[in-house]
Amino acid sequence: MNSQTKVCQNCKSDFVIEPDDFAFYEKMKVPPPTWCPECRRRRRFAFQVNRELYKGTCNLCGKNIIMQFPPERNLKVYCNPCWWSDKWDPMEYGQDYDPSRPFLEQLNDLWLTTPQMALETNYPTLVNSDYINHSATAKNCYLIFFSDESENVLYSEYMLHNKDSMDCTMFSFCELSYGTMVSGKCFRTFFSENCENCFNIYFSKDCHGCSDCFGCIGLRKKQYYIFNQPYTKEEYEKKLKEFDLGSYQNLQKVRKEVHEFWLKHPHRFANMLRNLNVTGEYVYESKNSKDLYDVSQGVEDSRFCELISMSGTKDAYDYSIWGSQAQRIYEAMTVGEEAYNIKFSFLVFANVRDIEYSLAVTNSSNCFGCTNMRNKQYCILNKQYTKEEYDKLRVQIIQEMTEKPYHDKLGRAYPYGEFFPPGFFLCGYNETYAADFMPLARQEAEKQGFSWYEGKPSFHVPTLKSENIPDRISDVNNSILNEIIECANCKKAFKVVKMELDLLRQFGLPLPPHCPTCRYKERWSRINMPKLYSRECHCDGKKSQNGVYDNTVSHVHGENKCLNKFQTAYAPDRKEIIYCEQCYQAEVV
Repeated sequence: MNSQTKVCQNCKSDFVIEPDDFAFYEKMKVPPPTWCPECRRRRRFAFQVNRELYKGTCNLCGKNIIMQFPPERNLKVYCNPCWWSDKWDPMEYGQDYDPSRPFLEQLNDLWLTTPQMALETNYPTLVNSDYINHSATAKNCYLIFFSDESENVLYSEYMLHNKDSMDCTMFSFCELSYGTMVSGKCFRTFFSENCENCFNIYFSKDCHGCSDCFGCIGLRKKQYYIFNQPYTKEEYEKKLKEFDLGSYQNLQKVRKEVHEFWLKHPHRFANMLRNLNVTGEYVYESKNSKDLYDVSQGVEDSRFCELISMSGTKDAYDYSIWGSQAQRIYEAMTVGEEAYNIKFSFLVFANVRDIEYSLAVTNSSNCFGCTNMRNKQYCILNKQYTKEEYDKLRVQIIQEMTEKPYHDKLGRAYPYGEFFPPGFFLCGYNETYAADFMPLARQEAEKQGFSWYEGKPSFHVPTLKSENIPDRISDVNNSILNEIIECANCKKAFKVVKMELDLLRQFGLPLPPHCPTCRYKERWSRINMPKLYSRECHCDGKKSQNGVYDNTVSHVHGENKCLNKFQTAYAPDRKEIIYCEQCYQAEVV
């Protein structure tokens, strides 16, 4: 089939469905989408609550709990021990399919009736990690989100297999790291970005196989470098002491200097490694896939996938979060762990297959329109059927969804083949992943059919102003653990926990005067978003187009401007010097 140009049902912009896309839809036995890729991503991301945690009460055991929903939403919420227990049966909420009503309307009623997980965690794999969400296999962790296989990690997100670290984003297989982003297989890495296989580095970017480097960018297998200049071991150690990073004021001064230095050097058009026939940003060890974002463990024969942190994903389109041997996935959010043939679903994991239009389902197969379900098969709307009954009713529902689709308040149609409408979401747009990756003002979000939530003010009264935090970690005593600190930026209250204080003392770095959320937002401001832009190489022959960087060697295009074009996540208004693959490799490798 040839390429076809469609008009997005949501934003009314044109988008192209290519022959390979049609082949995938045929394989999955689904119709082509009616929303463009960007609107589809926004719709999925707005289904997943981000970093918000609240205090509440379990509606089964009555204990005080931490949960991801504000109590005033009046949802039925079970603490994770209760949700995973045999004290209740999801089948008790089963209902018959009513052909006179849109199927999605009936599913939404069931979704709002069944007990919700207090936190989206694989609870049986957690040890002493109560204040986390979207996580599994964690030990002694605090305020981490979207993580797997972590130990002694706090205030971090989008990560896999890390230990003894804090305030990090998009990192994997790292240990004893702080303030680091988009890095892997690093040890003692501080305030650095896009680094791999590095040891004992500070404020460095795009460095691979380096050790004992400070304020560097674009280095390979170097040691004892400061601002890309070589030093002897003795000179390096002396200079490092002179920076005096134990002082917060000195730390901020160095941070500003380093970020200005980075802008004077070329950046690769895409942050990717060890890929074959791949487009996207922050993509590693993948092949034959397009439009990927933050894929750290490999994706194959896929498109429009994001935040895939574990290996084995294959044949997936419009799939966000997880992985771990997930195959044949379409329009799904937070799905993984041996998942197979999953469509239009959310929070489906652990040995699941042949699941459609379902939410919060684990260890199940052949479920259509089920919610908060465990260990079942051949179920529709949480009601049990024989295989024959299930197959017959499923075909009937799909036909009626196609002929008489659900329509939301904005008139948008949701036939079989579309993800859940925004009206199904249990949280406000500003509480979700969408607010980070695809921010909208409240008015615009509500115009597009999303809800918004303004949390209640904190009742905690600060006992310590941020300006009164000692500048040096050596001057901080354990009494800080009893203080309620006012954030220097948002003025909200926060506390320092013992594990945080212990790590900072071990690193010899000062206490930050900002709350964990503000620190996260500062890191996030430096992350490239999933949208790609068409741009040209900034190499102008002997130097960069803005005249700031002088090339160190002659490039294949000689003294003429490089004419290479590419898709990049660096937006046109960004200040970085962006080089194509050829020009970048000539300068840094």
